[in-house]
Amino acid sequence: MEKQKNAVGRRKEAVARVYLSKGTGTITVNGKEYKDYFPMMYLQNQVELPLKTIDAVSSFDLVVNVQGGGPKGQAEAIKLGIARALCEVNAEYRPALKAKGLMTRDPRSVERKKFGKRKARRSFQFSKR
Repeated sequence: MEKQKNAVGRRKEAVARVYLSKGTGTITVNGKEYKDYFPMMYLQNQVELPLKTIDAVSSFDLVVNVQGGGPKGQAEAIKLGIARALCEVNAEYRPALKAKGLMTRDPRSVERKKFGKRKARRSFQFSKR
């Protein structure tokens, strides 16, 4: 690998730009260590999952810029971005990542609010009398 590879991951409203380069395994998210940025363990596991899948936890350095959405959406956007960047580095990683479902962009997002309703589907309270 000659220089850093970059990829984009998206989930709900979150967009993550991932820059991957050879290194020792440090993951930086918006200028912070990822364990400080995501204090919850299950979100840390989401971020690490693509690297654990191919046994490369301490082979790459990652710098991630992420904006929009909430913590869970951001963590899952980072997960997709890392998986895509790893496939750019080595195409042989793709089958293992695809088997775990890491190469699929999750299309689910919030349904838009409709007029005449309180939320997307919730109606205003009906009073018969």
